[in-house]
Amino acid sequence: MPITYNKPAIPGGTRDFGPEEMAKRNYIFNTIKEVYALYGFQQIETPAMETLKTLMGKYGEEGDKLLFKVLNSGDYLSKVSDEELAERNCLRLASCLCEKGLRYDLTVPFARYVVMHRDELQLPFKRYQIQPVWRADRPQKGRYREFYQCDADVVGSDSLLNEVELMQIIDTVFQRLGIRVQIKINNRKILTGIAEVIGEADKIVDITVAIDKLDKIGLDNVNEELRNNGLSEEAIEKLQPIISLSGTNDEKLNVIADVLQSSEVGVKGVEETRFILDCLKTCDLKNEMQLDLTLARGLNYYTGAIFEVKALDTPMGSITGGGRYDNLTGIFGMPGLSGVGISFGADRIYDVLNTLDLYPKEAVTTTELLFINFGECETAYCLPLVTKARQAGIRTEMYPDKAKMKKQMSYANAKGIAFVALAGENEIAEGKLTLKNMKTGEQKLVSIDELIREVK
Repeated sequence: MPITYNKPAIPGGTRDFGPEEMAKRNYIFNTIKEVYALYGFQQIETPAMETLKTLMGKYGEEGDKLLFKVLNSGDYLSKVSDEELAERNCLRLASCLCEKGLRYDLTVPFARYVVMHRDELQLPFKRYQIQPVWRADRPQKGRYREFYQCDADVVGSDSLLNEVELMQIIDTVFQRLGIRVQIKINNRKILTGIAEVIGEADKIVDITVAIDKLDKIGLDNVNEELRNNGLSEEAIEKLQPIISLSGTNDEKLNVIADVLQSSEVGVKGVEETRFILDCLKTCDLKNEMQLDLTLARGLNYYTGAIFEVKALDTPMGSITGGGRYDNLTGIFGMPGLSGVGISFGADRIYDVLNTLDLYPKEAVTTTELLFINFGECETAYCLPLVTKARQAGIRTEMYPDKAKMKKQMSYANAKGIAFVALAGENEIAEGKLTLKNMKTGEQKLVSIDELIREVK
């Protein structure tokens, strides 16, 4: 009977990355790391798994549902009664069967890290972290179950200069990557103020969702949607200046300040936003800052400024986001420690760079020079020269086998190797090499020093 093999597969929402893809991803990671370091941020890492006590209750009800839970090792059924099994209550069973989960983001583990290591940290603490996170989300274009985040946070400082600096980091990263973006900014205090003024504190998400549709469905339909969401006519009337907000950031802020003058928290939100935007005017940003009241950010822990970045030249969801959180570490027994952070969505940035073909050639180039293998004698001659080329910083390979010339040349073409070096009897006799430019087909007899100058 013939043996049948299962066709291998990977879980939906995950991906393999080959050499070229990894070169592109590393280009993104290295660019972000360089900019983070430029602004004085230090790198940390945390485990892929955290306890569910750490993770649960930090992302809202929807976020809790999207946590990947890890089954306890050993006899995981020992603590579960037959009655509980028969009951088939998934949530209750999960709490008995699972004590750990894969991290959903990097911010909550970071807050846990700060609390655990508080005696070792110099505050304010500026950290960055580039690691994968996991979400049990429905896989679709631009949305994955496993993806990398590239976070930077400052904790232990209330200063809004941290927000200003993070906006500069965003601007610098996307300048270096060549992606034109719009940086959207809002403030949770403004949203709270709007809800206070109109007397609809529990409807703020419905309000922002409806306002966001203004360009698509028009003012009348937005108002109708608000009515359908249960807002009173008085509340809708008070919202009209907010819904039809337009003009420069300063003009928008003036309108908002007028609407929110009776809300202390709302006024505070306007002041914070004005300070950040005024500072950024002096910082020579290359990308546009836009005040956007529809920006609400889904995560529960934001308390002040919130940010989101959209690419301008290709349709894609948010590629960077973040904000101020005042009470996150309080959950872990360290109240009063304020923080602000951003997160670059590396996988979405990867897709944007691919779509717009923005990768520099040198970022994805692997081997630059291949030495052809003609046999033992020739290889012995070439090996010291291979070493010299590498010492000069040229990414160099020696073909390992004495194969047909055609096969070795095909290898060079397949890998996109720009130059091939050949050394037969004649070259060895002269102490030289034949260097072939694979793009032009040009060949010349050169010394190793001349080869290095030519390839570099």
